[in-house]
Amino acid sequence: MKAFMDKNFLLETDTAKTLYHDYAKDMPIFDYHCHLTAKDIAENKSFSSLTEIWLSDDHYKWRALRSHGVPEKWITGDGDDREKFQKWAEMVPYTLGNPLYHWTHLELRRYFDMPKALTAQTADAIWEHCNRLLQTDAFTAQELIKRSNVYGLCTTDDPLDDLAYHKEIKENEAFDVHVLPTFRPDGALTVESSNFSKWIGKLEQLTGVQMTSFGAVVSGLEARVDYFHEVGCRLSDHGLDSNFYLEADKEEVNAIFLKGLANEDLSKEEIVKYKTALMKSLGKLYNDHGWAMQLHIGALRSNNTKKLETVGPNTGFDSIADFTYAEDLSNLLNALDYVNHLPKTIIYNLNPRDNYMIATMIGNFQDEMPGKIQFGTAWWFGDQRDGMEEQMKVLANCGLLSQFVGMLTDSRSFLSYTRHEYFRRILCNLIGKWVENGEYPADFETLGKIVKNICYGNIERYLAIES
Repeated sequence: MKAFMDKNFLLETDTAKTLYHDYAKDMPIFDYHCHLTAKDIAENKSFSSLTEIWLSDDHYKWRALRSHGVPEKWITGDGDDREKFQKWAEMVPYTLGNPLYHWTHLELRRYFDMPKALTAQTADAIWEHCNRLLQTDAFTAQELIKRSNVYGLCTTDDPLDDLAYHKEIKENEAFDVHVLPTFRPDGALTVESSNFSKWIGKLEQLTGVQMTSFGAVVSGLEARVDYFHEVGCRLSDHGLDSNFYLEADKEEVNAIFLKGLANEDLSKEEIVKYKTALMKSLGKLYNDHGWAMQLHIGALRSNNTKKLETVGPNTGFDSIADFTYAEDLSNLLNALDYVNHLPKTIIYNLNPRDNYMIATMIGNFQDEMPGKIQFGTAWWFGDQRDGMEEQMKVLANCGLLSQFVGMLTDSRSFLSYTRHEYFRRILCNLIGKWVENGEYPADFETLGKIVKNICYGNIERYLAIES
């Protein structure tokens, strides 16, 4: 029997152990998609308790606690921090088979040097030990990032943001990590939203462009893309949760925009036509600036209306959608590619049913840049060992795993960088099994280069961040 989570955790072969310890383990991290805030980093936030740093804003943990029957008071409610932690500690042993069990103990070991398994019985000792450490300078936001060997990270930002905190971070000579914004224009795309006209009004005030037409919106967004680029942005991000491609002429798109601005009801077809036109316009802007465009496809959000009204959005009541979108995706990429406007693109699917579709789709639009169109890492509910392995195997079967830009945290936690370790162990174990099965030679010069590139080198080259 192997020891619990020892140094060779998840590494089943000698080749896997060599690849991880000699090549993957010490590579820097470029966390190119996360939900940390630049404000917390700029202000070098400290944390009052293990509950604050570990359990707040973590919908993975919240879903597990609900499944265990824990009342909402001890999840997102006003329960005492110590009691919330106790509920979590009591529940952790029952997360058998869930990546939360591994993430929990990797975080305890790597940040707090705590080898004990978290249980109801060990909760007191772990609470006291970790809270003592949290009061030290080693556990501020900036120090946690540096201790995690992070070279760069990309936050997720509204185009209306002034990016003042990003500028402040850049001017901090004592903190040399790249903290870059990501352009997430949900406000401009959700023409059906009751907040659409308000958001467009703010864009008008910010840019000085009068929002009297669809073309004006594009001009205003172009000004914000220019501004974001100056502050270091090199990626955009889009959540596509339903069908997203339907052509329309300029006059119809403009009429749809004016209806949205007036808060008039729109048909599903009109909504898709507007989003199609805007995505095509944005794609050109991204390509002109050399950015990468991220497409997160397939979430079914806020399923529980009662909880949405009482707890709010993004609190753990989302799941996997099942709409089909192969033609939509092909049409969007093709429309941009045909007029040479297709930017570097990373496509993430939430439903693993779509793995082979995505892996084959990206091959249709590659060009002279290695890995220009990427099959993004297993996302959200797929962010576990089976999901990661399946995504990488499908990519290897249908494309080039060697050009993969690798892992990201997609997290709001400063302790989640251990997910990169988790990924790297899974990657090395997968490749190690292929080698030991005689499917690839034990050429560690080539294998080591491939592993290092997937862990870090490929995304650094992909984004071309200036030092």
